[in-house]
Amino acid sequence: MRTFPAGCFTHALRPRSGAERWNRLPGSPARLISEILLPLPRPVAARGAPPPSMAEEGKGGYSEHDDRVGDDRLGGGGGFSGRRKKGRGPFRGKISPYGPRLSRRGDDWHNRGRGGATNIQVTVKREPTTQDRSGSVSRNSNRKRWFKVTIPYGKKYDKSWLLSSLQNLSSVPFTPVEFHCDQSRAYFYVEGHMIANALKQLSRKITDRENYKVVLIVNSSAPPQSVQKELKPEEIEQLKVTMSKRYDGSQQALDLKNLRTDPDLVAQNIDAVLNRRNCMLAVLRIIEENIPELLSLNFTGNKLYQLDDLGELAQKATNLKILNLSSNELKSERELDKVKGLKLEELWLDGNPLCNNFRDQSTYVSAIRERFPKLLRLDGHELPPPIVFDVEAPTTLPPCKGSYFGSDDLKMLVLRFLQQYYSVYDSGDRQGLLDAYHDGACCSLSIPFLSQNPSRSILSEYFKGSRNVKRLKDPSLRFKLLKHTRLNVVAFLNELPKTQHDINSFVVDVCAQTNTLLCFAVHGVFKEVDGKSRDLVRGFTRMFIAVPAGITGCVQRAADGDPSPFLPRLCIVNDQLFVRKANTEEIRKAFVMPAPTPSSSPVPTLSAEQQEMLQAFAMQSGMNLEWSQKCLQDNDWDYSQAAQVFTQLKTEGKIPEVAFLK
Repeated sequence: MRTFPAGCFTHALRPRSGAERWNRLPGSPARLISEILLPLPRPVAARGAPPPSMAEEGKGGYSEHDDRVGDDRLGGGGGFSGRRKKGRGPFRGKISPYGPRLSRRGDDWHNRGRGGATNIQVTVKREPTTQDRSGSVSRNSNRKRWFKVTIPYGKKYDKSWLLSSLQNLSSVPFTPVEFHCDQSRAYFYVEGHMIANALKQLSRKITDRENYKVVLIVNSSAPPQSVQKELKPEEIEQLKVTMSKRYDGSQQALDLKNLRTDPDLVAQNIDAVLNRRNCMLAVLRIIEENIPELLSLNFTGNKLYQLDDLGELAQKATNLKILNLSSNELKSERELDKVKGLKLEELWLDGNPLCNNFRDQSTYVSAIRERFPKLLRLDGHELPPPIVFDVEAPTTLPPCKGSYFGSDDLKMLVLRFLQQYYSVYDSGDRQGLLDAYHDGACCSLSIPFLSQNPSRSILSEYFKGSRNVKRLKDPSLRFKLLKHTRLNVVAFLNELPKTQHDINSFVVDVCAQTNTLLCFAVHGVFKEVDGKSRDLVRGFTRMFIAVPAGITGCVQRAADGDPSPFLPRLCIVNDQLFVRKANTEEIRKAFVMPAPTPSSSPVPTLSAEQQEMLQAFAMQSGMNLEWSQKCLQDNDWDYSQAAQVFTQLKTEGKIPEVAFLK
């Protein structure tokens, strides 16, 4: 292969008189193409991505509008394209206005000019090279460029869900760098134009739970701070000397105000920009190794726009009490969350854009003190003493008081209702619950927000019917997930997994009571009895709003002589069910005492007299219905004898705790 000196090559091409003679000429385009252009490396583009231009090969550039396609028939995958716009193409040629026009027909080049001598000057720039540490020369075309990916409104998405969705759909594997959020947007960086092209194709290809398309904006960017090169050892030494001059040992204070303009650093050509990760980490390392007793630190005027790199400051300077961040570029008070581990007594923030986010001074002080409860001075102004609990020793919260009914009559009514309701609910056929609901009743189900793929969650069986209004923005879907009328309510409940509730785990709270309305909440655990989640213990909270059974729809069924056990007690008008994962303590205590199966439960078969006796015994003894019934049955339903036996056993401490209501 011929070699050429460094620089640009300019060759005059003479017009041909025939194809054979044309190809034999020493200065012919065919020879120039084969000897000059074809040896140049041509990067392979990703499928669906535009091929890189010569500028991209030399500089690592990227243009989203570059849709040129090279002609592979020249050999080696390079050459002229069939149509070219001015100033574009693999290289730029200077064509005389009086010279011939060239067109490609088959594999030959033909002169379409008017004849005459013409000079076509082709200029090919030599690609710049860099020398690596070993002394070898490598082309810049091997160097990848960085791109910044912006997701508008990306802060509302879970990070793991968003990135996994993109990685699953991307045709090119990628590793996101420095994922972060600023206001409502999310950002991260990727390396290489092939990855950038692949991510561009994914814009509006992912749909969130609210049926909105996720938009991706991909732009060329400087390398992120986390991948920038660390300072050289000699630069770190000079930085250490500069910091020692700025340290006041008597006050244990370090002044790094406008560090970049420090004369000593400027003289050594050291660009100490503290909003770059490499510089800030070097400063923190010097503090940790040399002045960990630091009490005051001044970062005024260093153009800090985020505090990610200061996250470890609390561990490196545990005694720090004063922090000055004045005259920087912090836009949100949320940046302070990254350093709220500091036990600051004095903080300076004036001169930052975030100070303009508050309607008044009290709101500003409140927001800052929420992050630094022991703060005494803010921007040089004394603050009122903080209100804190003077408790140094760790304490534990008092135990839960258990159920609250308000009165014994309400207790008997609610417990009887719950015993009957869940005996039918767990029986396998929930059609009998029709008599528990008002004709105009409504019901809803909700589960906690799922950050991962819902199909992989242990609550996946409840996801389809979940009406989490905080996450659900579509009004039509909100209305659809609210079940109206008792027929629709029971039909919906029949679709839920079959269950067995642990009655002994129930904690009941009566929230409101009037002559015509009763509102109470039930907390407890249950397990599923079939399906893929068989025997899995779950927690639940259920809010019932009920009216006396003699109102509207329920009164008509009562007049018709309906023998339902729910009449004439309570009739549900609103039912809100919340299902969640059970915690470790709930799982440990769940189903300690075996409960009777729904089919063999004796409660529905009791006579009216026995049911009244059971309710009275449970109320007076304090035991739950199941243990109260067992005590009565063991004494042949002799109320006096059962009461004597209960009193004796309780005195001897032989009745277990699970027998009593929580």
